[in-house]
Amino acid sequence: MTGATPSRRTIISGFAALPMAACGQKSKSQDLPTPVDPPPLKSLAPFPFGCAVSVERLSDPVYSALLTRNFSQLTAEWEMKMEYILQDDGSFRFDRPDRIAAFARDNRMRLFGHTLVWYAQDPAAFRPFDGRGPVFAGALRNYILAVVGRYRGQAVGWDVVNEPVAEQGDGLRDCLWSRNLGQVDYIRRAFDYAREADPEVPLLINDYNLESLPAKRSQFMRLVETLLKSGTPLGGIGTQSHIDVSLPAGAIGRSMRDLASFGLPIHISELDISLNRGRGPLSSDEQLRVRQVRLAKEMAEAFAALPPAQRFAFTTWGLRDKDSWLRGPKENPTPPWDAPLLFDDDGRAKPVFSAQAEGLTASAALRRPSA
Repeated sequence: MTGATPSRRTIISGFAALPMAACGQKSKSQDLPTPVDPPPLKSLAPFPFGCAVSVERLSDPVYSALLTRNFSQLTAEWEMKMEYILQDDGSFRFDRPDRIAAFARDNRMRLFGHTLVWYAQDPAAFRPFDGRGPVFAGALRNYILAVVGRYRGQAVGWDVVNEPVAEQGDGLRDCLWSRNLGQVDYIRRAFDYAREADPEVPLLINDYNLESLPAKRSQFMRLVETLLKSGTPLGGIGTQSHIDVSLPAGAIGRSMRDLASFGLPIHISELDISLNRGRGPLSSDEQLRVRQVRLAKEMAEAFAALPPAQRFAFTTWGLRDKDSWLRGPKENPTPPWDAPLLFDDDGRAKPVFSAQAEGLTASAALRRPSA
């Protein structure tokens, strides 16, 4: 996090002004105050706040101002993935990743690398090596060395392997990488190659639905245990936290405690809270927003309650509602449009912003020594 860490008194007093500033501008429910001119989100707790971005949005000065005011860390939403960097002929394309890295550097923000190996990617450049184990492994090593090495000294961490666990938690995924190198061995190799490229940077494993599917979380934890026992240089856990408003109370806390049991740093890596995915036939919009606020606070409290050494970063998957991947035609082809993020389409902080800020400050203050 850039800049000086505010004192406990400054944080609490700054947040306490939010509900007062919101007087007269509440939503229909009196439980959902809309913040007016809230303090920067990154100032509310002593750990990094991250946001997923894309190059095209960084050129918008209004977007960039809101981003740099509230966040201290950037994740490329898709432009540091293999799908962009690796060309069909095996060459590398770094123009957009470099622009994101330059934006982070120019604005004194942390850069988080996402992601090196993902089951969903089947690049044409690897097809000539399919079934040729040692050659395939060499091509993967060359790719990881090139990408991690390019941002060595700037990237503060990498999602080395993304989403390795099967959808329902009944084992590990079958993919191009596992077919050629083994279901666990491709993961070990990817971490070893990343460590070779950068001996210092934290290396993370990242997955989703860990809060909502206990079976998947258990399989994920078995994989983490296997990797640690084998000496894999695993340095942290990413829980994506793409959740929806149907998630029951307490699920987030249970998941966070389980994942934290390894003692590794935790990254809430892709947080959004969908309204539409949890929409029932009898749910009103107001009920959905109330649930969203509750979950935002619960997520913030669960993360802030971790020991300081385990709070790697807290990242939302987008800045404004209109920037969300959940607005895409595949995920949400017809209205009502989803609204899963902290800021509305016009960049105004929403009630969910206040809930998250309250959860972060209240829990983090308990673990911070008095000024």
